[in-house]
Amino acid sequence: MATVLIVDDDPEIRDALTDALEGRGYNVAVAGDGAEALAWLRKSGAPCLIVLDLMMPTMDGYEFINQQKLDPALADIPVVVITAGRHPNPPKVLEVAEVLHKPLARDRFMSVVQQHCG
Repeated sequence: MATVLIVDDDPEIRDALTDALEGRGYNVAVAGDGAEALAWLRKSGAPCLIVLDLMMPTMDGYEFINQQKLDPALADIPVVVITAGRHPNPPKVLEVAEVLHKPLARDRFMSVVQQHCG
């Protein structure tokens, strides 16, 4: 069963995404910031997808992406950014697979997960 890592400091968003993903049969791991996510990844291995908020305390999404790309074991894991902000041409700027804007459209979110995780 495919695992999706959700990285967001908002517990309500983590819970809602976890419920949606588990309802479709995915395993879900969660982290409250980028540092916690990196620690989980280095201990647990590669999920099929990382769902990443940009604005978080301790280590934000931008720094997480920088650190992920520097680690050859983690660099190829696809990242989908979820953000309330608007960024010009974000997938290229951030080097991520996709950018989804909050509030998330559930069908679009699940389609993106399925595209990366089957």
